[in-house]
Amino acid sequence: MIELIHDLPAGTVGFSCRGQISGDDMQQLVVPAVEQAIAEFDQIKCLVVFEPSLEGFSLEAAWDDANLGLRHWDGFERMAVVADPGWLHHGMRALAMLMPCPLKLFTSSETDSARRWLSEDLGTIHLELQGEVLTVGLIGQVDRQAYARINDDLANLFSHVEQPRVLLDLRQFEGWRGLQALRQHLALIRDYRHRPVRVAVVYAKPWQQLAQRLIAQFVGADTRTFSSDDLLAAQEWICAD
Repeated sequence: MIELIHDLPAGTVGFSCRGQISGDDMQQLVVPAVEQAIAEFDQIKCLVVFEPSLEGFSLEAAWDDANLGLRHWDGFERMAVVADPGWLHHGMRALAMLMPCPLKLFTSSETDSARRWLSEDLGTIHLELQGEVLTVGLIGQVDRQAYARINDDLANLFSHVEQPRVLLDLRQFEGWRGLQALRQHLALIRDYRHRPVRVAVVYAKPWQQLAQRLIAQFVGADTRTFSSDDLLAAQEWICAD
């Protein structure tokens, strides 16, 4: 059986699941609620609570769930799943690797934390232009919405500089939330790869250095990486003639 969770902010849908989940539960409750919310808000947040009394899914319910996800692949901004460790918990961990949006797991004692995570801001991208140097700072765990918020500002800043130099500051960057966020990052590189004449990447973690070295292969600019201790050196190099 599935029940709606009503006391959630606008743009967030929630479902409580217990007992045996049938195809009728999906078709009569979940599908209409999700499609109505996406029609109204374009992208939605979702809370799914699997109660300890959950027994399982019918084959029809599993098919309807997969079909709903495929139809609205880009319709979810993020998803919080409450499930205690077990077969379902492990299954959700595997699913999280494939989702285009952030999916975070919580135990049944962390339901309030799941609600809070859905309502809070995630990572952000900070832009600052000084002369010909554009500093792009990625902060926290960045989701695809962060990229959407800077699209117009980034295009405007690039339009003011003929030969921009980019300093990519990753010192506070914790990674991308979902495959869609990484895809947005790569799309920005594709769209602006011919604009910068010089790119400095300041990293704090080894994987950031490796990722940016791989991405640098697709950028025409002179690109160098600097550790977080060498920020001053990066700033001097990016400004040098």
